[in-house]
Amino acid sequence: MARNITPALKRCRSLGLEPALLGLSKKPSKRIVKERRKMSEYSVQLREKQRAKFVYGVMEKQFKSYYEKAVKMEGVSGDNLLIILENRIDNVVFRLGFARTRNEARQMVLHGHVLVNGKKVNIPSYQVKTGDVVEIKEASRSSKHFEDVFSYTESRIVPEWLDGGKDSFKGTVVARPTREQIDVPINATLIVELYSK
Repeated sequence: MARNITPALKRCRSLGLEPALLGLSKKPSKRIVKERRKMSEYSVQLREKQRAKFVYGVMEKQFKSYYEKAVKMEGVSGDNLLIILENRIDNVVFRLGFARTRNEARQMVLHGHVLVNGKKVNIPSYQVKTGDVVEIKEASRSSKHFEDVFSYTESRIVPEWLDGGKDSFKGTVVARPTREQIDVPINATLIVELYSK
């Protein structure tokens, strides 16, 4: 299985992302990153794609298949792409505050700590649907790990399209997220332009 092992903070700096967006720190950075040279149209589009892949922890092959799926769906292709990425089970676990980062959420799913509608799901790319109940396995709830995680994520706001929280170790997918509810600073239009060349 391929994975990117570049240090996360270094990648954040090169892509112009806040580490707080990924759950790596609680406070936004005060450091200003200046562009060294003017970027071409292609490099701006490529950078936007790299940002999306990095934030959601997706590799190129899977990202391209998500794009092809988004194009076939009704509506704006860029918005559909972000909605598909938001509906991944590892992202939902992160959004509910059960994990500090998306990478940690991915590992929790892989290790079988997450249930969807009472059944174990160990595939991080699993797509949740409206009405699905996502919870932490009963045997895993007493772990000290979750006390540490919940103290770290206590200030995190659960998005409107999800209902539930850390107290019950359970959350429900109330609706499909809309583009306005996705707070990730990614311009999906540039990604669509890049792939449609």
